[in-house]
Amino acid sequence: MYKVYGDIQSGNCYKIKLLLSWLELEHEWIAVNILEGETHTEQFKKMNPNTRIPVLDFGNGEFLWESNAILNYLAEGTRYLPDDRYDRALVLQWQFFEQYSHEPYIATARYINKYLGLPKERAAEYHGKQEGGHRALAIMEQQLAKTAFLTGAAPTIADISLYAYTHVADEGGFDLQGYPAIQKWIAAIAATENYFAMDA
Repeated sequence: MYKVYGDIQSGNCYKIKLLLSWLELEHEWIAVNILEGETHTEQFKKMNPNTRIPVLDFGNGEFLWESNAILNYLAEGTRYLPDDRYDRALVLQWQFFEQYSHEPYIATARYINKYLGLPKERAAEYHGKQEGGHRALAIMEQQLAKTAFLTGAAPTIADISLYAYTHVADEGGFDLQGYPAIQKWIAAIAATENYFAMDA
């Protein structure tokens, strides 16, 4: 049985929880408090020297970290990761987009606000993330106005990757009212079988 070390309020960790729920995979969830330095213990560093969550523990001394790598591993052979070479590359395309063009803005702004309480010394950084975040949302909106999910008619792990922080983007100061296609997509994912809510 898998063990997952994470914080369910972290979008990167929630990605894993949502896929595990969709796949109905039995697992043990081990809560980790990043604000109390729990990822910086020697024990944790043996699992992930980069001191970040989530971490997937296989129970045999092997570990996997980086949320999108974990998603790809767990989704292999399922309907959430296509076999077709091009279709799979499209999934990866959106996952790289999430890590480089979406998360650095939306997730960081949310972290500064939700986790740190928007301290004065980081207010300028927080406000500086807004433009980049809206740029990423506009690209998603453009795609989702054409297809129900990011790569077509059915959800994949590309959708999980971007849903995690997008559906709570308001916690980082991003108003989604101007993105009707994104709102429809969020509702569609929340209506999927075996959906798991971040605040469950």
